[in-house]
Amino acid sequence: MTAAELLNYLNVRGGQEYRVTALLHIGTGKKASVRELGEYHLNVRGGHVQATGPSGQTRLLNRSEFLAVFGSYVFSPVTPTGAMTDLGPLFG
Repeated sequence: MTAAELLNYLNVRGGQEYRVTALLHIGTGKKASVRELGEYHLNVRGGHVQATGPSGQTRLLNRSEFLAVFGSYVFSPVTPTGAMTDLGPLFG
């Protein structure tokens, strides 16, 4: 899943936290490999994505900032953590 696809997925499911692993494809052909960059916890809060990285640092990013930071990565399948961070979508 690309960063843009992940962002669209999260926008539809705002308020729930999801876990993904960022992956970086390195090289081409027989020397190609995939490197795991760490696990991220992500959720959408209004027009921003709240991202908590492997170090535990949390950042609030708008759409363009998210794509600038994560645009070169691909992501593992999205897994819900079960944490609800914003109940607005349930009562909106």
